[in-house]
Amino acid sequence: MAKRENYNDLYLFMLVVQEGSFTAAAQRLGLAQSGISRSVRELEERLGVQLLVRTTRKLSLTQAGEQLYHTVESGFETLDTGLATLAHYRHTPSGTVRINASQHAIDKILLPKLAAFKQRYPDIRLELISESRFVDIIAERFDAGIRLGPEVGAGMVAVRISPEMEMAVVGAPEHFRRYGFPQTPAALAAHPCIAYQFGDGSIYAWELNEDGKK
Repeated sequence: MAKRENYNDLYLFMLVVQEGSFTAAAQRLGLAQSGISRSVRELEERLGVQLLVRTTRKLSLTQAGEQLYHTVESGFETLDTGLATLAHYRHTPSGTVRINASQHAIDKILLPKLAAFKQRYPDIRLELISESRFVDIIAERFDAGIRLGPEVGAGMVAVRISPEMEMAVVGAPEHFRRYGFPQTPAALAAHPCIAYQFGDGSIYAWELNEDGKK
């Protein structure tokens, strides 16, 4: 692997050409003229070509020097532009954010907020992945996930994003005519019910509350 060129010497060479003399380049940088002259001379020795023709009145470029100057100037301009664009990332969040959530959470919580979110963060690309199973957010490379309160994984940072959601047990009139109207939660055991099955195969157990007590 070839030794990387000393970019400081290339930058000094470019400034000498732009300023028209070693003295002016030294004044611009606040360095000693002798140091800049030595750096450019060492650059010529390493490259094996003469870059500058030194006279008592002015400096002029050799053909090799002119070619190197245009290459160096273009390279530093590209680098400066690239560094300047980084300021955009300091002030404007951008990139892709992957969120895992149930379809219910996407419909009721995320979608109503999307218009305002996209207006505020136009450079962020959102990927909303709907799944009924509780995936491992880190292992499956998600940035965030929406979970029910008790289902937050160990080591996860949880932030409430909605008020408490209330669920209700409902039935069709025909069902109650056929099976009777249950007076206590225990009576539901005699009724055929539709339950929610999680992606891992477990069944969601209804959580019934009365006057704030389970």
